[in-house]
Amino acid sequence: MGLSWNRVFAVLMKEFKQLTRDRITYAMMLGIPVLQLVLFGYAINTEPRHLPTAVLMQEDSRYARSITAALKNSLYFDFVAQARSPAELDAMIRRGEVQFAVTVPGDFSRRVARADEAKVLVEVDATDPAATGGAVAALAALPAQALAHDLTGAVAPRAQAPAPFEVVVHRQYNPEAITSHNIVPGLLGIVLTLTLVMMTALSMTRELERGTMETLLATPLEPLEVMIGKLAPYVLVGLVQAAIILLLARFLFEVPMQGGWLGLSVGVALFIIGSLALGFLISTVARSQLQAMQMSVFYLLPSILLSGFMFPFRGMPAWAQWLGEIIPVTHLLRVVRGSLLKGQGLGDQWRELLALVAFVLVVTALAMARYRRTLD
Repeated sequence: MGLSWNRVFAVLMKEFKQLTRDRITYAMMLGIPVLQLVLFGYAINTEPRHLPTAVLMQEDSRYARSITAALKNSLYFDFVAQARSPAELDAMIRRGEVQFAVTVPGDFSRRVARADEAKVLVEVDATDPAATGGAVAALAALPAQALAHDLTGAVAPRAQAPAPFEVVVHRQYNPEAITSHNIVPGLLGIVLTLTLVMMTALSMTRELERGTMETLLATPLEPLEVMIGKLAPYVLVGLVQAAIILLLARFLFEVPMQGGWLGLSVGVALFIIGSLALGFLISTVARSQLQAMQMSVFYLLPSILLSGFMFPFRGMPAWAQWLGEIIPVTHLLRVVRGSLLKGQGLGDQWRELLALVAFVLVVTALAMARYRRTLD
């Protein structure tokens, strides 16, 4: 009864055949490493460039144009809008349309010529310190380089030390660049995704494995009735989780809470319902709890990497940002951070809330279409 390679080969062939039958597990084994390689290799960028920037030109002078050209040449700033007033500039930053706002005052040229403490104001949306750190550091070289070709003739001495003007950086919404103020609110979306999607998927597939699904299918229940009845208790669980995370964020990490509670409440409620519906959808595809867990992890991975939770969203290439816009966690993170750190109202968040509504409707419709009335 020694070692028989024939028997070993028979077992080996049996395992290969089992892998081909369990196609979902086989696809996950090959798909997750490829997904990780592509995302980390192409999509992740910890020093984003070409950040959207708005400018308020209170004077149209050669010096002002040289400053905007120097900023653009640094590759950190892309001018996408020109504001007409400081209020409009502030609104763009609050809504998240731009990451930087540059103001060139009306007396800038006169002060440069007279060496009279000329200043340029750069306002920064500092809710994500990692996204703006490189660009803010690049501003240090602006005074010495921006006007190097303009200060000639009578004003040539202004090109020497000290610098002809000063860049005043005003970090908004997170002036101390505290990383936890960005990460902790983002954890709300990740924790809800991890627990609710996986919890629902496992709950439904557990009934299939234990045989209790037969009793449920024998009843005259409609798919929507089954879905509401199964998911309603988990909605309460999700709300409790959200409340705990927000309380810990405030009292343990001292995350500022500027308001925006209505938009935050609506966004969290929509996300909880959509996540539970997604877990229900996964359970209609998975045949076992193992498959349900694998599919949940496959959804969780891009939710963490492409949503702007761990890495700057605007640092990703265009195709990765397009994928990130499809992921519902991306929109919840914007709602949560916008509400807590900026005090955004519904008027500022309607696009993100509309995306979450679409997420709920699409996933619910797919779950209803996939719901099996028989076990085979």
